[in-house]
Amino acid sequence: MLPHIGLGTVNVQGGIGVKQLENALNLGYRVIDTSTNYNNEGMVGEAIRRSSVPREDIYVSAKLPGSSHEYDKAINLIQESLYRTGLDYFDKYLVHWPNPKQGKYVEAWQALVDAQKYGLIKTIGVSNFMPEHLDDIIEATGVTPATNQIEIQPYFNNNALIQECLKRGVLPEAWSPLGREINDVLTNDTIKEIAQKYNRSTAQIIINWINQKQVFPVVKASQYIHQTDNFNYLDFELSEDDIQTIDALDKGEDGRVEGQNPYEYEEFV
Repeated sequence: MLPHIGLGTVNVQGGIGVKQLENALNLGYRVIDTSTNYNNEGMVGEAIRRSSVPREDIYVSAKLPGSSHEYDKAINLIQESLYRTGLDYFDKYLVHWPNPKQGKYVEAWQALVDAQKYGLIKTIGVSNFMPEHLDDIIEATGVTPATNQIEIQPYFNNNALIQECLKRGVLPEAWSPLGREINDVLTNDTIKEIAQKYNRSTAQIIINWINQKQVFPVVKASQYIHQTDNFNYLDFELSEDDIQTIDALDKGEDGRVEGQNPYEYEEFV
């Protein structure tokens, strides 16, 4: 079973990143989310080696980029990523984007299925997969992803896809639930009012909103104060009315932080 929150590491790099990740592990974070295109796999591995937390207690999740959806490329890159981190295995590995126009995501998924059999990965999942993509890989391989990491934040609640994941026995994970720097969810007046009612930060309100949807939150925070705030969100519960109030902030496709619709967006980095 996953802990109550994961730490995203996009744009966390170098020696400063090692210290930030060590701080997070000391605070109690145990799920670390990285990706080849974050260019920080070495930093993640170094922080784990320096940490006093045993490796078996840390859950490292990584991702396959769109440039390596071909079977052999995928197998090779998974091994290369392990060499970069200095780890013997990944606790979880995801296909980062389906890149449906290329039509190779089933091949990529088969590579993850086999990499799990080889002992390179303990758990396999996907990211940004729509219902059709999930059905394609399940039908082709007979293997259901453990998780689907998708965009979920107040301006794009993605409720329909959450339900489609749960219906298939796939745990939804939320990436960038605090909306990144290009929108204002953390200063939204409606969320601020709810935060005042519970005497909580806006970040804690949003993360709790995510959690109460049966979604696992993966939240990027590099500063110690924000790591602490995000981690300590579980000792209160939002009312159903407040959940619906936040849901009503949804802007549909216009609410996506970077307009990354999985039917159209393709990642090759």
